[in-house]
Amino acid sequence: MEVSFQQFLTVLGLTAIAGLATGVGGLFAFFSRPGSRSEGTFLSASLGFSGGVMVFISLAELFPEAKRMLTGSHGVAHGGTAAILALAAGMAITALIDRMVPEVENPHHVRSDEEFNRAGTADDDERRRLGRSGLLFALAIGIHNFPEGLATFAGGLSGPEVAWPLTIAIALHNIPEGIAVAVPIFYATNSRRKALAVSLLSGLAEPAGALIGFLILLPFLSPAVLAVLFALVAGVMLYITFDELLPMAETYGKHHIVLAGLLGGMVLMGLGMELFQFPANG
Repeated sequence: MEVSFQQFLTVLGLTAIAGLATGVGGLFAFFSRPGSRSEGTFLSASLGFSGGVMVFISLAELFPEAKRMLTGSHGVAHGGTAAILALAAGMAITALIDRMVPEVENPHHVRSDEEFNRAGTADDDERRRLGRSGLLFALAIGIHNFPEGLATFAGGLSGPEVAWPLTIAIALHNIPEGIAVAVPIFYATNSRRKALAVSLLSGLAEPAGALIGFLILLPFLSPAVLAVLFALVAGVMLYITFDELLPMAETYGKHHIVLAGLLGGMVLMGLGMELFQFPANG
C-alpha cells in the first residue's frame, strides 16, 4: 500500500496540531485561576466531548472497518478473531505504558485546587520539588502521547472523516495535560516562557510517535496490516477514554456535565458522518 508524500505531511501536521495543544493548557495556567468554576466546566465538558468522539470513532468506524477488511481477506471466523485480538492488544499495550509510569508522577493524577494554591506560597525547597515534578509530568505525558500519535497516524490514513475529529478530540484532552506540566514549572521558575516551552515540548511526542510508526510500518503496509492497525488504535483510544479522559473529566466538574459532553461528542460525530456522507464502516 502506497502512502503519498502529501498524505505523510498531512498526517504529521495533524499529529503536531493535537500534540501542541498541550501549549494551550500552558496558557490556561497563566491566564485563568486553576480550579475556577468556569474553567472546570469547560475542561469537564471538553474532556467528556473528546471521550465521546473517540469512543464513536473506535466502535463505529475503526473497529468495524478493521473487521470488514480482515474478514474479507481471512474469512469471517479468522478475520473477526484477528480484529478482536488486535483491539485487545491495543488496550493491553496502553495499559502497559500506563503501568510503566510511577503513580505519583502519572499525568492521570489531576492537580487539585489545594495543590495549586499551596504551590503559590512555596518556599525554595518546595519550588525545587515542583520543578522536578513538572519535568517528570512532561516526561510521563510524552510517554503517554506516543500511542496517541500512532492513533492520529492511523486516522489520517483512514480518511479525513476520521482524521479531523480525532485530531480535535486528542487536542482537547491534551489541554489539561499541558496545565499539569506548566503550573509546577511556572511556580518553580517564575518563568512563563519556560513553563510554556516545557508544556509544548511534552506534546511533541505525538508527531514523534506518528513519524516512528510511519517509518516502522511503511515497508510492511498492506490492507491487512492497516486493518490490524485500525483495530489496535481503536483499543488504544478506548483505554485512554475510560482510564484517563472520563475520570479526569469527573475530577474537574460535575457528573452530568461530563455525561452531556460524552453524549454530545458521540451524537455530533455520528451526525457529521451522516450529513457529509461519511459512512460509518467505510
